[in-house]
Amino acid sequence: MRLLLGICAWLPLSAARALGRVAARVAWLRSPPSRRITERNVRLAFPELGPPEQHRLARGSFSATAQAACEMGHVWLRDIGHVKGLIREVSGEDAVRAALASGRGVVVLGPHLGNWEVLGLHVALLGPLVSLYEPPHMRELDGLLRSARERSGARLVPTTPRGLAALVRSVREGQISGILPDQVPRAMTAGLNVPFMNIPCFTGTLASKVIQRSGALAVFGFAQRVKGGFHIRFLPAEEDIYSADLERSLAALNRGVEACLRHCPEQYQWEYKRFRQRPAVYPDHYRNL
Repeated sequence: MRLLLGICAWLPLSAARALGRVAARVAWLRSPPSRRITERNVRLAFPELGPPEQHRLARGSFSATAQAACEMGHVWLRDIGHVKGLIREVSGEDAVRAALASGRGVVVLGPHLGNWEVLGLHVALLGPLVSLYEPPHMRELDGLLRSARERSGARLVPTTPRGLAALVRSVREGQISGILPDQVPRAMTAGLNVPFMNIPCFTGTLASKVIQRSGALAVFGFAQRVKGGFHIRFLPAEEDIYSADLERSLAALNRGVEACLRHCPEQYQWEYKRFRQRPAVYPDHYRNL
């Protein structure tokens, strides 16, 4: 893994992305489960598209995910100055800076869109950033991942009660928290089934609870892949995300993710089983895949 990352870091970014596109084409032809999940998700999320458009979007997403993997050499192994140089444009950042300047904390909601590792590194340059961290299944990558994510100033805390308390406390003190809003939680008590792309799916309550407890400003952010680098975009959250009604807040959260992915739907990680629902009495969209 380190060797592959090193090769991708040595290649120009355009060549690393090209390598990802080639890998995606090979993988697509082998028809892995991730391809079938991607195709199912695209059909569920975009029923208004015809089969040819759905096919193109699914293949585009498959390619984008492979490109994101091949970009990791640049993002994780090259120095932070190099990564900053890959950011071609930033939109919507003024609201984040204004909140921090006034002493208000900010919760940046970064969905699985574009390259979220680039987003995290950029956000940490705006102010003190605390993010939840869960060790990877490959233990050998743990040190690499931590050093890569913390090198622009972020602080990673574990996904434990103590880590959650540290995250909420930091935002109350006027710092930044980075949370993935579209990660399906394991525990039944950690989410609700609310609409995403007009389909009920299990949505984690963590982000909404942190926002309510901290009084932080909520913004969505993503690093869109563009020629030669990335365009960092920040989008305001709907007012409903601050609602004490958890279902209402989560519905606004999912609409915010939708607003983000409309900018570049092929760069969303449609290979992820986002439309899982709990409890099991709901339809299983991924049965027999």
